Amino acid sequence: MKINVHIERLVLEGLPLNRAQGPLVQRAVEAELARLFAGSDVGNGLRSAGTVPHAVGSPVQYANEASPRQLGTQIAQSVHAGLGKTT
Repeated sequence: MKINVHIERLVLEGLPLNRAQGPLVQRAVEAELARLFAGSDVGNGLRSAGTVPHAVGSPVQYANEASPRQLGTQIAQSVHAGLGKTT
């Protein structure tokens, strides 16, 4: 099975990140989603529908000491978990 992940826009409002850290968060989200998809069943909905317009994820707890990579990993895990709860 081939899975393509396309994130059209990643909005990080209200986070104390500088301009250079945004792309680091995005790369971490993409890498973690790729890892999660490769290691799990992404659900029948994804297989049959082909696309998911949005997913309802759980809140992400951001700690000021979290690195952009840690934040991206948390966001990806929330999105991945939310794929089973698409609406």
